[in-house]
Amino acid sequence: MNKCIEGSHAVAETINLCRPKVIAAYPITPQTHIVEDLAKMKANGDGGYEFVRCESEFAAASIILGASASGVRVYSASSSQGLLLMTEVLFTIAGMRLPAVLTCANRAISAPINIWNDQQDAMTLRDSGWIMLFAEDNQEAVDLHIVAYKITEALRIPVMVNMDGFVLTHTFEPVDIPEQKEVDAFLPEYSPEQGQFLDINMPVSLGCFATPADYMNIREELAIDIEASKKFIKTQLGNYKKAFGRGGNALVEYYGAKNPDVIIVAMGSVVGTIKDAADELMEKKKNVGLAKIKCLRPFPKEELVKVLGKTKFAAVLDKSISLGQEGILATEVKAAAQNKLSAKIQSFVVGLGGRDITKDSIKEIFQHVQKRDSGLSFVE
Repeated sequence: MNKCIEGSHAVAETINLCRPKVIAAYPITPQTHIVEDLAKMKANGDGGYEFVRCESEFAAASIILGASASGVRVYSASSSQGLLLMTEVLFTIAGMRLPAVLTCANRAISAPINIWNDQQDAMTLRDSGWIMLFAEDNQEAVDLHIVAYKITEALRIPVMVNMDGFVLTHTFEPVDIPEQKEVDAFLPEYSPEQGQFLDINMPVSLGCFATPADYMNIREELAIDIEASKKFIKTQLGNYKKAFGRGGNALVEYYGAKNPDVIIVAMGSVVGTIKDAADELMEKKKNVGLAKIKCLRPFPKEELVKVLGKTKFAAVLDKSISLGQEGILATEVKAAAQNKLSAKIQSFVVGLGGRDITKDSIKEIFQHVQKRDSGLSFVE
């Protein structure tokens, strides 16, 4: 069903279509409209789930952990400081191999206090053991949430779907919300195997104590499984395209000139601005391309190297920073490219705390990256 709808409302409707059994959340700007809508659906008799209004984000994460351990489909959402308050439990959910889906409405981290968008919150948790997907627009946010449940319940690795706060969550766009029967056909009822959840008739221990003899092996297994999940994620993205007629199975999507002199690497809503700037540059015979990263964890090293092999220069745009180093995504890209590419890769930090990222600033980056500077650049 095509609607002109706010991004948060679109995600809330989509989560309801996925038929979770337990939703637990605490409101925080700019995530609030998502869980507010889900609470209204429940109050109006339109949601077939238990909605738990929690006293904190730590409690919300703990509740979905317990619910997932009991063998039911779960959901939560958060942003910024709230997401960081969940940190201990998010690591635990991943370590216990519990399926869960969480929306992060990306927002800056204080201090100073700032409610606007950047991606520092999610990037700070990139090592927590969650698969991490990033949406370019509200349609992709809708689609990725449905795919996320397929991924998490098959692989027993939790999935975080990121959508830029305010830029997407509070923006009205035309969005195709699938029909319930379409979602049911793609995402059947969750039915975990015996031994994967707590059952008084078949007692098991989940997340129990591990000595040094076992702990490293358990973490190694999780690391291997997350790395191996790329193939399954691509398969499910492809299956979604077959079922719904949109999207694609690439974890890195390329847009732009056939033989680019510069490729700009980015993820999230800034991708739309980059595409517009690239179109204008190409009209002036400038060879530029865009590498859109859809999946941060697992990091799509092979796909990215293949794309960047076309260019001489790569500008990595980060809406986050590792203080004392450079943009976080830039470090990831450089590590993936090491000894594999001759392209010069440079880090550009943009949009922190909601600072506007304009087409003109993208064009300036296109010019700057072709110079012989190699250090970190903050783009005003």
